[in-house]
Amino acid sequence: MLILAGIVLLHITTIILLLVATIDNAWWITDTVSTDVWGRWELTGAAWHYTNLKNYPEEYLQAVQATSVLACIFAILALFVFVAQLFTLPKGQRFTFTGILQLLACLCIMIAASIYTAQFHLKEQGGYGHSYVLAWISFVLAFLLAITYLVLRKKSE
Repeated sequence: MLILAGIVLLHITTIILLLVATIDNAWWITDTVSTDVWGRWELTGAAWHYTNLKNYPEEYLQAVQATSVLACIFAILALFVFVAQLFTLPKGQRFTFTGILQLLACLCIMIAASIYTAQFHLKEQGGYGHSYVLAWISFVLAFLLAITYLVLRKKSE
């Protein structure tokens, strides 16, 4: 029962990290700019102003946006499937479908962060923000969960 609670807690943590990484505005930061995959916040005077992302290759930006959202969807779906499989899966069977969904979430966030790394801010001053770091952390957690689900068997009593 403790293992089950730990897995569910880790899964919820991964979902929260994925959502924060996708939604929050800190993939790239400087002293006057904070950028995410949806827009750019620029400090003018004492106020932050939202602007659209200019000079970004649109195809790559849309790929990062789409894969980030898909990672969230797959992770949330995997949690629901895991709970459903707890009640419907025969004893001794593996949580394969849940593991595959979690592996897809892992793959999607890895693709998003990799494209962002390879295509954006190559010659700009600044650094990667906490949302970018959270995306990579959630990649690791999603991968660990996927392996756990693929190895885990429903306990026979």
